[in-house]
Amino acid sequence: MSIPLLAVLAILAGAQGLPVSPRMQNSPQWRDGRFHNPQPIHNDTWGSLTSLFRSNPYGRPLEGTIPVVHPHPAELSPLAEGGLKVTWLGHSTVFLTLGGTRILTDPVWSERSGPFSWVGPRRYYAPPIPLDELPRPDVVVISHDHYDHLDRRTLEAMRDWDIRFVVPLGVGARLVRWGIHPSRITELDWWEHTQVGTVEITATPARHASGRGLFDKDRTLWAGYAFRSPEHRVYFSGDTGLFPGLREIGERLGPFDLTMLEVGAYGPAWPDWHLGPEQAVEAHLMVKGARMLPIHWGLFTLAGHGWTEPAERLQVAAQARGVLALTPRPGEPFEPVRQPLLTRWWPNAPWKSAQEVPIRAGGFTPELSPMDPVR
Repeated sequence: MSIPLLAVLAILAGAQGLPVSPRMQNSPQWRDGRFHNPQPIHNDTWGSLTSLFRSNPYGRPLEGTIPVVHPHPAELSPLAEGGLKVTWLGHSTVFLTLGGTRILTDPVWSERSGPFSWVGPRRYYAPPIPLDELPRPDVVVISHDHYDHLDRRTLEAMRDWDIRFVVPLGVGARLVRWGIHPSRITELDWWEHTQVGTVEITATPARHASGRGLFDKDRTLWAGYAFRSPEHRVYFSGDTGLFPGLREIGERLGPFDLTMLEVGAYGPAWPDWHLGPEQAVEAHLMVKGARMLPIHWGLFTLAGHGWTEPAERLQVAAQARGVLALTPRPGEPFEPVRQPLLTRWWPNAPWKSAQEVPIRAGGFTPELSPMDPVR
């Protein structure tokens, strides 16, 4: 099938209109019929399009070369009551046990990230644990509705589970269309919060976008989240570019025992959409994080850089800034406070440094450039 036809199908898949609720219209982020960022995001459309046609021989790993861990379901819970245990399942999917409450972020179990089962980037490896073997989370938290974060087939498989769903404003309508009862869905605007078990979940501002086709761009909100139990605090960035509001997140909701920050899928033509490795380290410091788990890498090829590059650049930036960046293998449960994992499990492959391909968000100059050494 031709690329233009695939593009048309993708557009049509997201073309169905979404209802606009009074809560959406009353949001400080809503105006002119859509949600807006705290700072505009820059996009070099031509540069983004031309990058799609540049092949990278290191864009995906060789089959079977990623040392995936296949955990037993019992391994996903912490040893001590009130402990913190984390299992990165690939990309932005994390199973988090916090104060006895089980949280699953942006679950993606499908083979491809796209509007259809046969369209979109293909995952590098099968899910570390089958969905039907996963311990039932108390809550599924969605950051935004892009295909690599809101996976329809996965959520449809969960619709009969006795669990809660926490989503940004407007995303709930998609879940309802997929068979999830409205009573199990909590929509949050930025800075709003809800309680699930022992954990307070607060939606936090982010600098990104939303939509699943050309005609629904920014018609739903995007967000990060702070998870706070009596014992621990965790920050989940979702997708975001660097912006000054990260400091406010740290002041109001931090400090955080762990930050889960996206480090992959970046390019000079769209520097405000995602953090990239160096700016992820900057964001970690801005929100007052103690330990950092890199996410949003190592599962899908979504940009022109090599698949190992985010991890390589992150190590350099973290060391320069004195940040403890944890690198568990996919599917490897660990307790970040008790047993921080610093394993290098990815292979050596050519990659470009921050000096060769800098990623710097526009409209914002941090106090210390991500390129500068620690003071």
